[in-house]
Amino acid sequence: MLRILGRPRQFCDGISRRDLLHAGGVGLLGRFFGLPSLSEAAERKASRPRGKAKGVIFLFLHGGAPTQDMFDLKPDAPADIRGEFSPIATSAPGVRICEHLPRTAQWMHKAALVRSVNHRAGCHNVVPTFTGSTELVPEQNIANPNHPPSMGSVCEYLKDPADEMPAYVCLPNHLGWGEGGRRAGIYAGYLGQRYDPLCAACVPSYDKGANIADRGWPAPLRGQPTLPDSILQDGVTLDRLAGRGSLLEQLDRETRRVESAPAVREFGKMQRRALDLFTSPRLREAFNLDREDPKLRDRYGRTLFGQSALCARKMVEAGVRFVNVFWDNYAPRMQSQDYGWDTHEKNFLTLRQSYLPWLDETYSALMHDLDARGLLDETLVVTISDFGRTPRVNKDAGRDHWSYCYTVMLAGGGICGGKVYGASDAQAASVKDDPVSPADICATIYECLGIDPETIIYDRAGRPVTIALGGKPIRDIL
Repeated sequence: MLRILGRPRQFCDGISRRDLLHAGGVGLLGRFFGLPSLSEAAERKASRPRGKAKGVIFLFLHGGAPTQDMFDLKPDAPADIRGEFSPIATSAPGVRICEHLPRTAQWMHKAALVRSVNHRAGCHNVVPTFTGSTELVPEQNIANPNHPPSMGSVCEYLKDPADEMPAYVCLPNHLGWGEGGRRAGIYAGYLGQRYDPLCAACVPSYDKGANIADRGWPAPLRGQPTLPDSILQDGVTLDRLAGRGSLLEQLDRETRRVESAPAVREFGKMQRRALDLFTSPRLREAFNLDREDPKLRDRYGRTLFGQSALCARKMVEAGVRFVNVFWDNYAPRMQSQDYGWDTHEKNFLTLRQSYLPWLDETYSALMHDLDARGLLDETLVVTISDFGRTPRVNKDAGRDHWSYCYTVMLAGGGICGGKVYGASDAQAASVKDDPVSPADICATIYECLGIDPETIIYDRAGRPVTIALGGKPIRDIL
């Protein structure tokens, strides 16, 4: 797929003269920008295996998950390094993970662990995770038009315009909702706002009396994602809403003839997209968890994260290409102890009593559900955090920020299961073998989706860039 000035163009199967001239120009510019020529791109496409995944479920553990207490344990390290947990055998020979993830361990034959991910873009900077960029950015910078687009926004950009379903959805809310703000990284950046995600809404709560200050560990957060603003006023049916949309379009047509500025055109596209999404029966059904078997909902876990993962399965089943499921920091908004995966204190107590059992429950239910429906081989499930945590346990029985070495788990569509790629040193402090950047993870995800990681888009200055920002797929796990 070659993309020039914003629209998809196929080559090798019916290319126009104009397309050929554009492609020739890219080939010429490639000598200066290091971009592939048309013949090089065609050869690369011909030699690259077709991606198996039709959709991605991206489980994002916000705050810096301590992966050396989850997927890369060091049982022979000193006590203040190895922590309190022991490794157990899994369904993949020779691959061991934490004892508090027993159900996840049963799916390791379908998963690959990348134990050498690292970056130096700062902690709580989520932009690398979603885009591959390692530029330092303010934590709460929400939608900087100069940022590269997220992987989900690229999927939205590449989708068939005739498809009524969004290609990119975030559950159960936008990232940063729990902190009362918006974090950068998940948006479309220089692709334009029309490729931003559809972000769900939620009204979470805690069980009565469960989140008391002396509890010692986080209580489960209840709730489920909903389609935002999906409650119609009395007397307004979907047919009436569609009629209002048609009338609005007619009124806007004359205005657009006069006001042809790009911002006005963009607003019109976004307005039309919002109405289409609101009236889409497929999308509304994908958000409807009330029709699901209560026993299935129980298996996912009656937490906000668990119900969001179930909704994500319904999304990919309905044709959504990329679904983010956020485990956010809810402490500020909910006035609770639920700081996400930012475990500066009580790391082992929090993991043992709350986070690992909940994650284990939800992940195993998601994998089993996808497998039972015949969707696992065409759905890529990524479990990832924004960075890792320090090798040494601090005085508060916690671990602090550390982006120099952490683990990412990929499973399902396009992944060769039972694999471990890369290695950390004896203390999980530094990369020992095969370093992997966030851009490499993004390139691997694109490859699984059958999207060339070197697909060219343009930044706001008109400069050509590749969607994976130079990242390379990890071929050993594909």
